[in-house]
Amino acid sequence: MEGAHVPVLLAECIEGLNIRPDGVYVDGTLGRGGHSEKIAERLSTGRLIGIDRDADAIAGAGERLAGFGGRVTLVRGNFRELASILAAQGVSKADGVLFDLGVSSPQLDDVSRGFSYRSDAPLDMRMDRSSGFTAFDAVNGWDEQELADVIFRYGEERYSRRIAAEIVRRRKEKPVATTLELVDAIRSAMPAAALREKQHPAKRTFQALRIAVNDELGALSEGLDAAMDALAPGGRLAVISFHSLEDRIVKNAVRMRENGCTCPPDLPVCVCGFVRTMRTVTKKPIVPSAEEIERNPRARSAKLRIAEKL
Repeated sequence: MEGAHVPVLLAECIEGLNIRPDGVYVDGTLGRGGHSEKIAERLSTGRLIGIDRDADAIAGAGERLAGFGGRVTLVRGNFRELASILAAQGVSKADGVLFDLGVSSPQLDDVSRGFSYRSDAPLDMRMDRSSGFTAFDAVNGWDEQELADVIFRYGEERYSRRIAAEIVRRRKEKPVATTLELVDAIRSAMPAAALREKQHPAKRTFQALRIAVNDELGALSEGLDAAMDALAPGGRLAVISFHSLEDRIVKNAVRMRENGCTCPPDLPVCVCGFVRTMRTVTKKPIVPSAEEIERNPRARSAKLRIAEKL
């Protein structure tokens, strides 16, 4: 399949989900269906619901998963809406939920989507192309302070203020309309020493804009809560993240349901009403092997966390 997505930490995800042949599973970030295919292969009377906000992903995964018939249901939507999606499918509880966060390989490789800083394209970056707000709107519409704040907060870019100032200076002459125009603005704002670093100088700014345009962190927080609410006792949540902001949200969301008691430590009994509903399966995140990174360099920063419903 052209632009096929190489599923990251595939064996580790399947093992971590502890799949039952008669269970109900949710792939909240379907992509091109790599993880879903392996889940569906393990089902007999069970069911898999695959969700993605990208119409192209739904179409591509539909072809890949067509052979599983009624075992697989694909839904175009955002995993932050997991509760309503499951209700519409007549599902009350799930035995496993998987989120593989961030941008997929087909989205990166499709130049027209505007995710890549290595090819010229219109500034878009929408995972759902039916939504209205694009990276062009952000870059040319936000004031300098907001641009700097977003680039620093979501990209952890130490030159965020210089980059924002250069973008604003350029757009006074004409809009910053394409990915390579934005890359040129970023490069010109950064000191020479930063340009010699191994990482591409535009990587952090592009990450920040993509996260903001798609409200990825807001969706993640809501999706995690919905997933943990939807799990049946013994059900597993598996989340692959690709940068520290995502990983921190995942870790803290599970921790609040595992160790969320707010009582003073010297109280002999809990009086805050906290009830433990999750347990961490992976005390430390699972990371790709050297062999996997060699086969798929995009897996390098991946971290997998697994938790179980009590």
